[in-house]
Amino acid sequence: MAPIVIVGPPGAGKSTIAQLVAERIGLAVRDTDADVEAEQGVSVQDIFVEAGEARFRELEHAAVARALAEHDGIVSLGGGAPVHEDTRKLLREHRVVFLDVGLAQAAARVGMNSGRPLLLGNVRGQLKRLMDERRPIYLEVATTVIDTDALSPDEVADAVIAFVEEVR
Repeated sequence: MAPIVIVGPPGAGKSTIAQLVAERIGLAVRDTDADVEAEQGVSVQDIFVEAGEARFRELEHAAVARALAEHDGIVSLGGGAPVHEDTRKLLREHRVVFLDVGLAQAAARVGMNSGRPLLLGNVRGQLKRLMDERRPIYLEVATTVIDTDALSPDEVADAVIAFVEEVR
């Protein structure tokens, strides 16, 4: 079985939902941010500070390509992964779930003391800018969209599982 890919902005619940779905249907989870950190031996934040966003996006693209080729479970991507054009090309060949979330919910979930490199400073303002810029990209790569605002994590996982079973 080809992997199920989960995308969305910071605060959408990608990691949480990936884990819930995987546990319920007996699949393994692969998180591409964790892959990059393991390979580089430093945090995503440190890569941004030391090497810059462009270098991180290249490392991230390589991690996504490996995960899509090697993994047949749930693949959770970092919020900015689909920004890379070559990553978008790879995603077109896969089942991609876009976890959509409104600004208020995303900000509440991310919190104001975020360790996320692109949300330093005015977290809510930066988050809004990222969400506005990336939403069309998420929609471009998505096979399905799940609005998570009014749903519990269990309800979102149920919706992802329903999608997975529908496309099997």
